[in-house]
Amino acid sequence: MSQQACTPHAFNQKTFNACQTLRVLNSTIHWSYYPSKGTVDVAFSQAVVSDSRWVAWAINPTSTGMVGSQAIVAFRRTDGTMNIYSSPIKSYATRLEQGNLSFPLFDVSAIYENNQIVIFATIGLPNNVSVVNHVWQQGPLSGNIPQMHSVSGPNVQSFGTLDFLSGKVETIRRATSSVFKVKISHGIINTVSWGMLMPVGAIVARHFKAADPAWFHVHRACQMLGYLGGVAGFATGVWLGHKSSGIEYKGHRCIGITLMALATLQVLVALCLRPKKTDKRRVFWNWFHYLVGYGTIVLGVVNILKGFDILQPGKIWKISYLITIIVIGCVAVILEARKWLSLWKRKTAQAAEEKTDMPIEV
Repeated sequence: MSQQACTPHAFNQKTFNACQTLRVLNSTIHWSYYPSKGTVDVAFSQAVVSDSRWVAWAINPTSTGMVGSQAIVAFRRTDGTMNIYSSPIKSYATRLEQGNLSFPLFDVSAIYENNQIVIFATIGLPNNVSVVNHVWQQGPLSGNIPQMHSVSGPNVQSFGTLDFLSGKVETIRRATSSVFKVKISHGIINTVSWGMLMPVGAIVARHFKAADPAWFHVHRACQMLGYLGGVAGFATGVWLGHKSSGIEYKGHRCIGITLMALATLQVLVALCLRPKKTDKRRVFWNWFHYLVGYGTIVLGVVNILKGFDILQPGKIWKISYLITIIVIGCVAVILEARKWLSLWKRKTAQAAEEKTDMPIEV
């Protein structure tokens, strides 16, 4: 969606050649572009409902969203002075820590006037490009510490492209972003596969063998669907990694690779190397199957929770999954307790029978 042009005016006696009113968050971008130098002077202004808000404007050299953005953050301290600094955004869990950007930044300053914060900066454009992906944002303060911004409404629509040469500014709706759609698909597929089907399949195999052979078919269906979903989730993860050059989630990635390796090994061993029930080696196969299977489930749940922290879709989604996995866990614990209680009763009954059958010496 194209933005509306505005009338350039002077800030602190500094004028700019062009400006555009951005579609959301009551924001305006002013700039003067110098092609021969490969630099641009910008003034980003945003109206704030109170002075206890932070604002940020960023260029993202690698993608269209938040992660990878090279941001300039400004807010009014509790003592009334302005704080402004640069912050590279490396993950969705960022706390807007101060750090150096991936491109040159000069003459950075900020003012607070007429209930708006204005950020000034001169930027050395990456590779002297005139079209950039930009992101703008605002959020609350706790004292002098920026807090998490809203994850709905205008706060998830505030990014797009900006052409310093032609003056064209466009906002890309997040819902139409192919990368964002793949991220959502990646999260859903892996949550259902590793985090739901796999645990349910394990519970069926552990506690419903009396319903033979139905338990085996249900167990196999859950595990194979979970594995195939895991393969799809792994593939989308690889694609997202390729599309997010320079952005790494090492823990999430390493666990994902380990999961895929263990699950593939489990499938191959189960299909190709499973001995008959009468084979003496079956006990070793069983232990391998149990350890790798339960280890995969634990790693899967851990990685899903890491994925929620990275994607940050909203607390309700993480809470909903936590409730789901807790319910599955409680069912497993109840069934396990019932299994051991039944075993104890059977052994107690057998011991009583053996005692009764003992001959009485005269």
